[in-house]
Amino acid sequence: MNSTPTILIVEDDEGHAILIRENLEMAGLKNPVRHFRDGQAILDYFFDRSGKAVRAHDGTYLVLLDIRMPKVDGIEVLRRLKADPGLRTLPVIMLTTTDDTREVQRCHELGCNVYIQKPVDYDKFAEAIRRLGLFVSMLLVPPVGAH
Repeated sequence: MNSTPTILIVEDDEGHAILIRENLEMAGLKNPVRHFRDGQAILDYFFDRSGKAVRAHDGTYLVLLDIRMPKVDGIEVLRRLKADPGLRTLPVIMLTTTDDTREVQRCHELGCNVYIQKPVDYDKFAEAIRRLGLFVSMLLVPPVGAH
């Protein structure tokens, strides 16, 4: 088990992505971080053009996934990640402004590990991300493809 997974931020709002990264660092996280600006970009990171998982056995990741994004939305990204046997154990935290109970239910049914609503207020958003960073620092994350 690797306790320092690469954090993959999937967020189309550049300001939110910067705020997430900075506040995770302020919480003491030293994890590598990558930012993807849309759902297709994260799918391209994990899958080749034929749909085969190309990172199903090469690392430890934690995905922070927004729902409302261009090209491919977060729910479809979640569905594709959790449908692949090699990526099924990949931890996915939905991090979105949406609090629609049907969407929360659907994300959990598709296999998200945690669903967090982003506060609209800047200071509350920053504090929520710092707390998320403290939570993430305690996680033990299996490498993708581990059984």
